[in-house]
Amino acid sequence: MRKSHAGGNPDVVLVGAGIMSATLGVMLKELQPDLVIHVIERLDTVAAESSDAWNNAGTGHSAFCELNYTPQKEDGSIDCSKAINIAGQFVQSREFWAYLIEQGYIRNPEDFIRSVPHVSFVQGEENVAYLKKRFEALTQYDLFKGMLYSEDHARLTKLMPLVMEGRDPSAKVAATRMNAGTDVNFGALTRKLFRYLFDFPSVKLHLAHEVNDLSQDASGLWHIKIKNLTTDKKRTITTPFVFIGAGGGSLPLLEKSGIPESRGYGGFPVSGQWLICNNPAIIERHNAKVYGKAAVGSPPMSVPHLDTRVIDGKRSLLFGPYAGFSTKFLKNGSLWDLPASIKLSNIKPMVMAGIHNLPLTKYLIDQVSQSGEDRIEALREYFPNAVAEDWDLEVAGQRVQVIKKDEEEGGVLEFGTEVVNAADGSIAALLGASPGASTAVAIMIDLLHRCFADKMKTAEWQSKIQKMIPSYGQSLTDNEMLIRQSGKRTAAALNLADVSTVETGSLTGN
Repeated sequence: MRKSHAGGNPDVVLVGAGIMSATLGVMLKELQPDLVIHVIERLDTVAAESSDAWNNAGTGHSAFCELNYTPQKEDGSIDCSKAINIAGQFVQSREFWAYLIEQGYIRNPEDFIRSVPHVSFVQGEENVAYLKKRFEALTQYDLFKGMLYSEDHARLTKLMPLVMEGRDPSAKVAATRMNAGTDVNFGALTRKLFRYLFDFPSVKLHLAHEVNDLSQDASGLWHIKIKNLTTDKKRTITTPFVFIGAGGGSLPLLEKSGIPESRGYGGFPVSGQWLICNNPAIIERHNAKVYGKAAVGSPPMSVPHLDTRVIDGKRSLLFGPYAGFSTKFLKNGSLWDLPASIKLSNIKPMVMAGIHNLPLTKYLIDQVSQSGEDRIEALREYFPNAVAEDWDLEVAGQRVQVIKKDEEEGGVLEFGTEVVNAADGSIAALLGASPGASTAVAIMIDLLHRCFADKMKTAEWQSKIQKMIPSYGQSLTDNEMLIRQSGKRTAAALNLADVSTVETGSLTGN
């Protein structure tokens, strides 16, 4: 990596102080300790947008319970490919976090990760048939060993009393459960990672600073114009490498970079709200993340779930999220974010994506127009005995789904995450949302291959990455020994339940 220390300029600039920048920063510092890194954040604290605990689901997304990761094909079979990929990526996240604990870089894993069972719950003959097929398909793979299935009301009531009590005993229902599931406070984790980074004199944090523009000179260096939002003072930082991990704010900055790879990308913002339980007696009766099926046309972040959370040591119970629409790209953004992002290069993909996703538009209109009673009725699908007085409505985070050009469709709306980088590897941006934070480690490994290809080929970097992530470079699809070893090691380091020897079977509710 070319050094750029003239005038105190850094080797690396990370835009946005969230989980993605924190993960990349720690990895780079471990791989090359002499790097000078600057972090630029427009808010006055780190992890205050998408990484904040109240602004995301907090689910350790491992595809155990998220039904949208296992679509049913036209022939009736279950497509497990995305679920397998995400489950393997979360294994890598656990390994990286365990490494940081083992090295003493961060402490007290219970501050950011807890064992919470992941449950999929469905109703009706068609959905029950789908869930059983899904269970049978996933449990062929070692990553999903330990998954349990049941259609028995009595057993399900022991497992999740709030979900089953008050329900018609003749109703056709089913659930799967994975005791290996986790609840993750990505805000707490992000703050731990940055505390570790900021102990290095060579890592500097610029809070309340906004990137106004960036451009690349003929030598390949990036000139980043930043403004101190407290003093209005402006200055320029020069660096050979920029990572834009600013959540919904990444797209406008990527467009300003002017790199050819940014053309054709657009963004569709989706906001969210939670119902948060205020009754401690109810909170204590539920211990699971219970995910259902998404409504037709809804984005993945809107999959309904009755969700045990542990935030700052306090147990909570949430339901939602209810989707909404705002033209802001960030919770603390501007209503002009969406209009300002429309360019000649992306207007066609955005229009065509809108035409192809009319059900999503209808869904969002329905969500925005919901009354308080409508929200409680939605909650009662998962908690039949719910009463409005026990729940408060709170605003969740803002997500920007990726729109990209497509040869056949003109434009498509993507619901995953995507790294966009320049051909020379000097700049990269992360766009999109789910599964996002849970797979930050795998996403950053991919970024390292794209932007630091020569370094990644060296024995030194390969050896260090192998230490950080022992399963790196190996397939987890059919490697029972590796999965068990990883599960035991990470459970011990992260103080999680070790369920690596649990067998798949019928769900007992115990």
